[in-house]
Amino acid sequence: MSTGLDGLAAQDGWQVEGSAARVHYSGATDRYSIEYYAPSECVLYWKVPPEAAGETAVPVGRATVPAPLRERIREDLATAGIDPEIEGQNL
Repeated sequence: MSTGLDGLAAQDGWQVEGSAARVHYSGATDRYSIEYYAPSECVLYWKVPPEAAGETAVPVGRATVPAPLRERIREDLATAGIDPEIEGQNL
């Protein structure tokens, strides 16, 4: 039986661990880690500092995430058979 996690695992860059999936994206100056949690059907965005900074990634609100990245995540979810509307769900 295929699940949304199976669909994400089949996509470029996504890694599945247990009941969660993660993907990393880098823009011109920003890096993000995006996590999808199947049990709660939610998406979390983490801002990742530059490697040389030695800092820890921090969770960020959707309003601070570039719109093209959010759209890409919704597309990935839809391709995996997951309702893309959950991307905007508040915790």
